[in-house]
Amino acid sequence: MQNALIILESLPNIAWGLFTTLGLVITALAVGLAVGLPLGVIQVYWGNSLFSRPIAIYVWFLRGLPSLVLLFLFYYGLFPLLGVDLPPFFVGAAVLGLRSSAYQSQIFRGAILSVDQGQMQAARSLGMSKPCAIENVILPQALRIALPAWSNEYPILLTDSSVCYAIGVMEMLTRASLQVSRTRAPVPLYLATAVIFIIMNYIGMRILRSAERRFHIPGFGGS
Repeated sequence: MQNALIILESLPNIAWGLFTTLGLVITALAVGLAVGLPLGVIQVYWGNSLFSRPIAIYVWFLRGLPSLVLLFLFYYGLFPLLGVDLPPFFVGAAVLGLRSSAYQSQIFRGAILSVDQGQMQAARSLGMSKPCAIENVILPQALRIALPAWSNEYPILLTDSSVCYAIGVMEMLTRASLQVSRTRAPVPLYLATAVIFIIMNYIGMRILRSAERRFHIPGFGGS
């Protein structure tokens, strides 16, 4: 009974962190998309250019380090070195987004390669430039094909968002920890936080799976 009262008393404060957590996830997804999609396109259609080696290093570096290490590296090292002073929320969102972009670039690269490349040749034969053909013929198909794999970035970023407590972002885990310090009741409060994460994960994935079914291309993957 006492644990239930503690949860009820602390839940509004913890729940406020839900909006910060969602903000981190949505911003990181957007950053990952904005950076990862061009990287994927460049790897497929300009793979032999001067950009190929830097992109490969970028992907290898960001995929090879834990999120927490990258967070500290950017927050305490790279951004101060560059003279960039950002609030912890934007640093966390940027780091999570850049790391996600490394994974998203490979998702989009695979999706683009799964589109029949004869379509590019047909578009070029009709007088389209390569960028125009990519934008109007290849990407509309590739983005729909990539959606199931891209959707998996949501639960990954949702769970990774909790590491932002380390730089003081007031997301759910940070708020739960503050309530634990106040009430000395770690088990019920962390359990309640875990339940909220599970609910957010479930709702988000249901929305994304619905979008997958709506934009599914027959002949690619499951129905």
